[in-house]
Amino acid sequence: MSKNPSAARAQDAAKPNIVVIVSDDHGYADRSILGIVDDVTTPALDRLARQGTSYENAYVTAPICSPSRAGLAAGCYQQRWGAHWFTDSEVCPVQVPTIAELLRDENYVTGYFGKVHYGTEHHGDRGTPPQHGYDESFYGLAGESMGRLNYLHHSEDSVADYGEAAQPMAVQPLWNGEEPQELEGFLTDAIGERTRQFVADHADRPFLATVAFNAVHNFCWQLPAEELAKRGLPSFEDWNPGAGEYLDWYDGAVSPNLDNGRAYYLAQLELMDAQIGLILDQLDDLDLAANTMVIYLTDNGGSTCNYGVNLPLRGTKYTLWEGGVRVPFLVRWPGRVPAGSTTAALASSMDILPTALAAAGASPRAYAHCDGKNLLTADGLAGGHDALHWDCGWQWSVRRGDWKLSWAEPDSPVADAIRKVEHAEPGSGYFLANLATDASETNNLADAEPEILAELVALHEQWKAGLALPS
Repeated sequence: MSKNPSAARAQDAAKPNIVVIVSDDHGYADRSILGIVDDVTTPALDRLARQGTSYENAYVTAPICSPSRAGLAAGCYQQRWGAHWFTDSEVCPVQVPTIAELLRDENYVTGYFGKVHYGTEHHGDRGTPPQHGYDESFYGLAGESMGRLNYLHHSEDSVADYGEAAQPMAVQPLWNGEEPQELEGFLTDAIGERTRQFVADHADRPFLATVAFNAVHNFCWQLPAEELAKRGLPSFEDWNPGAGEYLDWYDGAVSPNLDNGRAYYLAQLELMDAQIGLILDQLDDLDLAANTMVIYLTDNGGSTCNYGVNLPLRGTKYTLWEGGVRVPFLVRWPGRVPAGSTTAALASSMDILPTALAAAGASPRAYAHCDGKNLLTADGLAGGHDALHWDCGWQWSVRRGDWKLSWAEPDSPVADAIRKVEHAEPGSGYFLANLATDASETNNLADAEPEILAELVALHEQWKAGLALPS
C-alpha cells in the first residue's frame, strides 16, 4: 500500500531542521558571554548560548581539522578507517554513511557551504560534498591549498597573478556542486549568503545545512579594504615568492611575530559572528526557529599561533592538551534543549550525527554503528560519555571522568616541526591530570597515581584493539 501523501507531508513537517555551524580554529575563551577576555564581541554566539545549552566539556576527535571533520561527518572515531593526522586522513569510506547521507534517507534536503578539508580530496572524490550526501553545495577544497582558503580571492586570474604563491595562498576557484565557481569577494559573507539562500529555497521541508566557515583560520589579515579602514588596521601582504622563502615569511605571519595579529583575528571572528546572526535572524523571519536545531562548534582547539585564546585551558591546535581538543559547543532547539543552561556532560562532535538522526525520527538502527551518542532525551539532556579517546599516531590521550592521560612520543619529528613552525609545545611522555582540580593541566600526577595511569593505559589499549570499520 502506498503511503498517504498528506500524512507523509505532516510527518516531514514535524521533523526539525538541522543547522550545523563549524568554524575553524576558534579559541575556547573567545566568546564575549564568557567574560574570560575583554576584547571579544560575539553577539550571535552569545545569543545561541542564552537561547540554548552550552557544553563546557565538549571535544572534537582530533587537534587538527582533517581527521576532526572526518569524525564529525560520520559520528565515529575516524581512526576506524585509518585517519589519524594530516598524512593519512580522509573522509569515511562508502560503507560508513555520513550525516548528510543518513538524513537524506529521512527525506531531508541537504546543503553544504564553506570549507572542505577531510584529507586529500579533489573534484569528484568522495570527500567532496556532492559525493557524500549533499544535494546542494558551495565549497572550497582546502586540502589542495595547505589546509586553508583565501578570504578574498578565488579565480583563475588570481591563480595566474599569484603564480608560485597561488597554492599556499589558496586562491583557486571554489565549487558550486560539480561546477567550478570563481569568487572575488569576502568568503565569509558568501558562505552566509549561500546558506540563507538554501534555507529560503527549502523552508517548506526539513533540511540539513552544514555551514563550514574558513574563519578564523590564520591569515586573518585578508580582510575587505573597508574593514581594514574601519578598524584602523594596516594591510599585510600575502607571500611573495620573490621576497623570500615561504617558511621564513610564515614565521613572520604568525604569533608572536605578526603585528596586529590579535586585531586581525578578532575582526574575522566578529564578521563570522555577524553572518551567524543573519542566519539566526532568517530562521526567526521565516518562522523556522522553533523547529530548527542549531549546533555550533569549531573544528579543533584555538590556534594560538593565530592569536586565539584558549584560557583557562592549556595548549593549542596540534596538541592533545585541553586547548587542542576541547571546543566551544552550543546547541539550540527551543522547547527541547534548555535555554541559558550549561552542562558538564562529556560530549563529542561525534554526537551530532546520532542527535540529529534521533531528532529526525530515524530508527536507532540507522546510527547504531556510531561512536557518538544522542545528546537528548524526551525530557531534556542525556548523560555524557564515560570516556573519550584520541590518537594521532605520535601522540594519544584518553579522558575518563575527571582523569585525563596524555602521551606524546619523545623526540618525535612531528612534535619538533610543530615546535619550530607553529610555536606550540605538544609535551613529551606521559602526563596525567585531574581536570576537576586542574583544568589547565599544570600538575603531572603520573608518578603520584600509578594505578590510575595503568588503568587509563589499559583502557586506551582496549579501545585501540577494538577499532574496526563499523558494520
